[in-house]
Amino acid sequence: MESNSQLQRQWADVQAQIAERAAVRSPTRPAQLVAVSKTRSAAEIEQLLQAGQRDFGENYVQEATAKICALRSSAPTPVWHLIGHLQSNKAEQAAQLFDWIHTVDRPKLLAPLSRGRLAHGGEPLNVLIQVNIDDDDAKHGCAPADVPALAEAILATPALRWRGLMTIGRQHEQSDDARATFRQMKSLFDSLQIQDPQIDTLSMGMSGDYLQAIDEGATMLRVGSAIFGMRPIKDSP
Repeated sequence: MESNSQLQRQWADVQAQIAERAAVRSPTRPAQLVAVSKTRSAAEIEQLLQAGQRDFGENYVQEATAKICALRSSAPTPVWHLIGHLQSNKAEQAAQLFDWIHTVDRPKLLAPLSRGRLAHGGEPLNVLIQVNIDDDDAKHGCAPADVPALAEAILATPALRWRGLMTIGRQHEQSDDARATFRQMKSLFDSLQIQDPQIDTLSMGMSGDYLQAIDEGATMLRVGSAIFGMRPIKDSP
């Protein structure tokens, strides 16, 4: 496909890299791309929608609300992912706006997420458990040892569907430093999938390390600056 804008060309380049890297790793389907659209405008999101991108990631409930409302009647309809840390007092609202929540890391979030989704109606809310597998004080996420109990709680909560795990790679100068994180996460994911084969999503890898994440078994990538560039702009939905 020939893009008609620089943004679409950058998106197409990322998609091509994902497909090429996945083909080297295994013949299975390429990892799913979530275009991280925080600080970006509804018009930019619409450009990517028209190019074929369906999944978009936002960090903040308040910032995302206007964009989600502005694009509600778009065709095709965007699939919205909350990828930023979720405050308990925003959980009920988030469940009504988003299709996926990547950052469930404590049981306190489950009741308001359930209430919000039940009020929203429709399909259950897709939920990922965020894991701080490096025990890094700068990151959110639960400890690996806490994952089974949190997963059981999600499975017992109405209107929530546990889909798998999410993590953030080690943030150092060398992108290969994230590989250890990703390998540990894949090992944890595989052990959980043996117990519950229905989980299917391992969300890891961002603009600086998404190719390494593909190598290590990511099924979902969260890529922003490699698509949109580094310059933040004021949203104008």
